[in-house]
Amino acid sequence: MMKLSCPVCNMPLFPEEGRLVCEKNHSFDRAKSGYVNLLLSNGKHSKLPGDNKLMVNARRDFLQKGYYAPLAKALCEEAMSLYREAETPEWAVLDVGCGEGYYTNAVFESLSDLGNIQVAGIDISKFALNAAAKKNKQVEYAVASAFHLPVADRSVDLLLNLFAPYCGEEFWRVLKRGGLMLMVIPSKRHLWELKQAVYDSPYENEVKGYDLPGFELLKVRKIKDTITLECQQDIQNLFMMTPYFYKTSEENTQRLAALEKLTTKIEFELLIYRKGDCQ
Repeated sequence: MMKLSCPVCNMPLFPEEGRLVCEKNHSFDRAKSGYVNLLLSNGKHSKLPGDNKLMVNARRDFLQKGYYAPLAKALCEEAMSLYREAETPEWAVLDVGCGEGYYTNAVFESLSDLGNIQVAGIDISKFALNAAAKKNKQVEYAVASAFHLPVADRSVDLLLNLFAPYCGEEFWRVLKRGGLMLMVIPSKRHLWELKQAVYDSPYENEVKGYDLPGFELLKVRKIKDTITLECQQDIQNLFMMTPYFYKTSEENTQRLAALEKLTTKIEFELLIYRKGDCQ
């Protein structure tokens, strides 16, 4: 099964009381909430990389109201289908860019009754993992970069990558031969009405080609729905989850702040890949 590896020497990490430790005695303490920080100081691009506490809380509060439940349901359905097709009692799942663990926990819950499932979540934000670790003590959460995963070669059966940075070489490295990758990206008109409320000339999201070196595309599933946000706080929480939040002028932001209700499309593309024989 999958083991986290030491970011210093790449040796496997083993649990001890309140920490993870490798054979060379590199030690990493668990936070009170349960996550472990495996991001070395030279791997940081800022003092506190990733989403800050405000952004994490906004996403947590928005998601727990079920607005993106159609996506979570589709994700779990595909994960369960892939597990059954694999016909193996043991499965290691790695969620790269797991955030506060909403989807990680959903996949864990859907798979845990089917067999011996091990789930780990990786994110560069310690604030996100503090929230994630409080949700589920059976999932191993670690602060780390998607571009330097503290995970052994060929140890992952299913890799999740939802709205998160993509690092093909690392993903290919940690997946087992024939391992699977499940990605989610926004479709062209995801949150279109939100954009209309903010911008004079909204633009569609760019959806690039599906081809990825080293991977074979197995399936594309499109999830479309309409959601109604019933209060200003939910509207602001959704806005803070998007990349537009820090790129929008104060004038345009005030347009959104004036709304008490918003109905908008949500559109996602769920992509399933299999690891190829070469990168």
